[in-house]
Amino acid sequence: MTERTATIASSHGLHARPASLFTQAVAKSGVKVNLTKAEGKPVNAASILGIISLGIQSGDTVTLSAEGDNAETVLDELAAMLERDLDAE
Repeated sequence: MTERTATIASSHGLHARPASLFTQAVAKSGVKVNLTKAEGKPVNAASILGIISLGIQSGDTVTLSAEGDNAETVLDELAAMLERDLDAE
């Protein structure tokens, strides 16, 4: 399993709009990705309800994990996305 850690840069955390952009990118990747906050339970990163349920705030650290072909590249791209301020885009 491949993992990446990212610090959330969006000024208001992963609320509806940035969570939607993120989950769309995950779904488009074609790779099953999980997202975990701190020591919590992993959620399907393509699920907007799962992402919002984590209550991720600006500055929180999350872990992305995936398996399969292209997982490393996908996780690099998704981690970079979370480390941008999606509220400002």
